[in-house]
Order: sequence, then C-alpha cells, then structure tokens
Amino acid sequence: MDSVFWIVIAAMVLIVVLLRFKVIIGLSILSGGLLIWLFESRSLEMLWKAMQQTMVMPRTWDLVLCLYFVMCLEVELRKSGSLHGMVVTMRNIFSSNKVTLAFMPAFLGLLPSLGGARFSAPIVKEASEGIAVDDEEKSAINLWFRHIFEFSNPLMPGVILACGIANVTISDLITHVGWVTILCFVLGWIVLIRPLRITDPEKATNTTNDHSIDWKSLFLAFGPIIASFVLIVAFSMQAALAMGLVVVGFIPLYFLFKRQIPILSVFTESLDKKLFFNVICILYFIQLLTVIGTLDEIVNAFNHSSLPAPAIVACLAFIFGVMTGMGQGYIAIVMPIVALMAPGNIILVGITMVYGLVGQMITPTHLCILVTVDYFKSSLWKTIGKCAWLSFLTALVFSVWTYFRYYN
Repeated sequence: MDSVFWIVIAAMVLIVVLLRFKVIIGLSILSGGLLIWLFESRSLEMLWKAMQQTMVMPRTWDLVLCLYFVMCLEVELRKSGSLHGMVVTMRNIFSSNKVTLAFMPAFLGLLPSLGGARFSAPIVKEASEGIAVDDEEKSAINLWFRHIFEFSNPLMPGVILACGIANVTISDLITHVGWVTILCFVLGWIVLIRPLRITDPEKATNTTNDHSIDWKSLFLAFGPIIASFVLIVAFSMQAALAMGLVVVGFIPLYFLFKRQIPILSVFTESLDKKLFFNVICILYFIQLLTVIGTLDEIVNAFNHSSLPAPAIVACLAFIFGVMTGMGQGYIAIVMPIVALMAPGNIILVGITMVYGLVGQMITPTHLCILVTVDYFKSSLWKTIGKCAWLSFLTALVFSVWTYFRYYN
C-alpha cells in the first residue's frame, strides 16, 4: 500500500482517539491534518498558506454566516410559535408525527445549504414529542433524510458541478440514479422510523380527527424556506446573503401576524462560537490537505493501480467523501478523473455520486453531522454508526444493481 494511505489511516486513528477522549470535533480533525502535514510536508510556509487561503476563501465566510442566519431563523420560528404550529398541522394532515419526522428533513434537504441540517434539527425535535426516540436516533433521522436528494436534486450545486465537469446532462444523471433517492427513503423508513414506538398518542398522533390547518404557521414556517430557495436558485444569490435577507425580511411579518418575537435574542442566541470554531477547523483541514498535495497523491496512487475503473472511482469517491465531508469536495476532486477516464460515462458519474455520499455520511468532517450532533447533544459515533449501517445497505444495493445491469 502506498505510504500516503498509511499516513491518512494514522491521521484518522488519531481523530477517532481524540474524539473518544472528548476533544472537540474541530480540534480533533485539525490534529489529524497536522499529523499528515508532519509526515508529508513540515513546511511552515504551507501551514500558513493553507490558513490564509481558508480565511480569505468566500466559501468559508459564506458558510459561517449562512449557519449563523439559519440559527437565527430557527430562533424566530421557535419563539414565534410557527414551528410548533407547523408540526401540529403536519400531524393533522398525516395523522402521525412519524411521517413528519421523515418528510420534513427530506423536504428541507431540497434547499441547497451547507450545514443546513441545523435548520431541520429543531423540526425533528418538535415532531418527536410523544415518540420513544433517543438523541442518536433523532440525529440519524435528521441526517439521513436530509441527504436523500444529494444526487437527484437538479438544484444542488454538487449535481450541477458534477454534470458540468463530466459532460452529462442533469436529466440523464437523475434518470440513472434517481431511484437511489427512493431507496434511501425506504431504507430510512424501515430502519429508523418504523420501529419507533408512540408513547403519548395525544402528542404524536391525531386522536381527535382534527384536520384543521394553521395557515399562518405554515406560511411563516415554509415562507422563509421558499424565499431562500428562490433567492439562491433563481437569482444566484450567495447562501449567506439570501438567508440574512430572509431573517431580517420576515421579522415585520411575524409582528404583522401577531407573532411577536424578541428581536435582540434572535441575533444573540444564535452566536454559537464553539460551532463556528469547529467549522473553520474543518475547512482548514481540507485546505491543508489540498495545499500539501495529499489529495493529489491519493488520486495518483489509484491512477497507477490495476483495479478496474468502477472500483477506482468508487474508492476515490468514498475516500474523498470521508476526507472532505462535502459533496462539492469529492465531486471537484474525483469528477475530473472520471471525465478523463471515460468522457460522458453516466455509469461512472453515478458511482461517484453514490459512493461519495456514502463516505460523506460516515465522517465527522461532514458539517451536517457536526451541527446535528451539536444540536441534539448526541453521541457522535453512535449517530455515525446508524448512518453507516444505512449507507452500507445503500451502497450494497446500488453496487449489485450496477454490476448486473451494466457489467454482467
């Protein structure tokens, strides 16, 4: 095995050990990156260069500000009572909060937003009332259902980027792997939702046959989501700016609908310094591996191997999904290789998208895992373990289908 893989494995072991000793996620992951730097570079100039690039990259501050405004919006929805009213209405429509638990994170996942699981987390918490579900299960539900559209939503930046690099159409990609979204939902329902017990029917089910709809709460809950969606997609606005405009713009609407909120607390309660520090550490980790060339080394090692192309692509997508924890991260690294190996090959593009997400769903570098675990105060590894089991099943079914459909 190439030496770079041993170094990466050692770094991952260090991260796991530090996390086991309750070291905060950001410092644990950054420590792994520094270990790789010690073996691969030891150049202080590279260390500083990666830091500079991280701090001046628009992505860094767009992400931090976007997360901040997402938390501001969550405070608005919670303190105005709109969040509760929406969950009650969803229960009245579907008769059980179990449907809301799966449906709402999936719906909110249609909105392209890094770390956006922080927005769906409070809805999952609200919808879980009256249901026997622990913090790790809430975290896994929030994470899993939020990401089922990662390779079939034509508005996802990762999907657009992948198709642009690989020279395939978005419609072809969705036709090819869209069924995996349905598979993910079904697996998530069977493994995470169906076993849950309702302990308080008064809170979790519609016991009164009340089918009334709180239109004000629905508007105030879905309005910000739709407005953000339109600003980001239709007007190509930066996520942070769009979320900021929505947060400020909806304040007078809450008062108009007689849903008074403490405006100052909206902006002060959302200042989670620990979360912001962790996010910057993770982004620095990714940039450090890029600057010192570790990511390029891994790509070159696979390019010179005797493995078949689908296996190489699957391994690369999985590894970089784990290492970057970002859809656009593994797509930006692996998809150019796919484009060179087999231009326009929809099979390899599909493999990249699915295996990249599988890697992304089991790594602490994934920002959605970070913000979800932070919100529910759940165990990181127990949460990842639940997602890993679902990811394994998804990869297994997809691999068997791909093999018999295209390579047998």
